Amino acid sequence: MPLSNPTITVRVLFFGAARDAVGSDEIDFEIESPSAAAGARLQLLNAYPALQRFGNSLLFAVNQEYAEADREIRAGDELAVFPPVSGGDQSAGLLLVSSRASDFFELTTDPIEVGAVARRVVLPECGATVTLDGYAREWTKGRRTLYLVYEAYEQMALSEMKKLGEQARAKFDIAHIGIVHRTGRLDIGETSVVISVSAAHRRAAFEACEWAIRELKRTVPIWKKEVFEHGEVWVEGQGAPQP
Repeated sequence: MPLSNPTITVRVLFFGAARDAVGSDEIDFEIESPSAAAGARLQLLNAYPALQRFGNSLLFAVNQEYAEADREIRAGDELAVFPPVSGGDQSAGLLLVSSRASDFFELTTDPIEVGAVARRVVLPECGATVTLDGYAREWTKGRRTLYLVYEAYEQMALSEMKKLGEQARAKFDIAHIGIVHRTGRLDIGETSVVISVSAAHRRAAFEACEWAIRELKRTVPIWKKEVFEHGEVWVEGQGAPQP
């Protein structure tokens, strides 16, 4: 009788609609060893058929980084499974992860003061600051929204936000960039995300701010649930970001 393949145990986190499908936010899961990310993904789909409805759009991260298909999975790794993104101790307020004094990338459960965020990127040598204030709207596709709920894969979200800031600096002639995103419940009209960019000239600040919100919605693992008068839905993006 052939011997079964050896196995390793990994920690698996589920977010957004994937968590709802599985009915759990965290499990210990045994996978065959050796396994690459693609193999681990297939084993999870077989163990939890409810995830199969997401098809190829289901995203997979290993140790808080988007995983290539051939990435080796090791015992004790943290895997995360989630639908496309929609676009910290949080009770203690904002989480700062950037080493730059005037660049900041944060999550908070507290209301965001837009003006305070903008002031943190202003420098005497800058001629312009552009600030995006994204907030919860009342109507979506003819349905009245009661409130929103934002959920984040916290540490990975902060890491991806910091990468986004570094990419913005490389692409645009800007001085500083700051991003603050809410998590938890938001009532209609409350600010969900603020992006502020300072630069010597306004064009660079405008372009960097527009690029940053597109990239945030594409790559940062934050999900939005819209709660309506007669139901609720997780808002999902279009698919996995390209490496």
